[in-house]
Amino acid sequence: MTEEKPLILITNDDGVNARGIHHLVECVAEMGDVIVVAPSGPQSGQSSAITVNSPLYITKHDNYIGAEIYSVNGTPVDCIKLAMHTIVPRRPDLVLSGINHGANSGNAIIYSGTMGAALEACMLGIDAIGYSYLDHSKDADFSPTNPIIAHITKKVIKDGLPKGICLNVNIPAHCTPQGIKVVRAARGFWTEEYQRYENPIGHPFYMLTGTFTNNDPQLNETDNYWLDRNYATVVPVIPDQTAVDYRETIKNLLSNEE
Repeated sequence: MTEEKPLILITNDDGVNARGIHHLVECVAEMGDVIVVAPSGPQSGQSSAITVNSPLYITKHDNYIGAEIYSVNGTPVDCIKLAMHTIVPRRPDLVLSGINHGANSGNAIIYSGTMGAALEACMLGIDAIGYSYLDHSKDADFSPTNPIIAHITKKVIKDGLPKGICLNVNIPAHCTPQGIKVVRAARGFWTEEYQRYENPIGHPFYMLTGTFTNNDPQLNETDNYWLDRNYATVVPVIPDQTAVDYRETIKNLLSNEE
């Protein structure tokens, strides 16, 4: 009998035709059996959104270097849920999301469809990694990501992740990454988030834009600090957002005692 290869399920939030997801397949094709289930079009910023009032359709595409390719007319989390329900022949050993065109550092994880998919897999008890590359270009050169993705993916396949933990990996662009730093997400906020325009008849409309303000610019335990210094960053993430340490504080706040 031959040993069964690991089953790797891949998705993203840039859509099934994005260069990043094809590059991710190329990076891990030799590590296991690969199935791609990705949105049929861009779904950036969808976080953990699911489709509840519209039908979802699965479309089969031509295989890519041995990987089965499917698309779904929904969100990244829809793709994970439908893949588990309908497509994959067995439970995946690993879920990969990406490679995202652009960063998911700092508080971007709150909005990220890339990480929404990884968090969904994590809640299902499957090891999961979200990969992002700091280049928004449709035709970005993803080759600098190869050693980072190979190292992290092989390690996780071999040794697994702690229960309830997934990884948010960001890789700097236009350089040779200097190494990997395991850190926390930088704290910050977005300013000037919308740009106002007018259509030809003078009605205003708005487009998302904005600038991230880093509250921890010189703190060397954050992802943005090391990304600015050409290191790849790994942030361990948990889906449970309970502020466990503050339960007693809130209990006392809500006490009936005066």
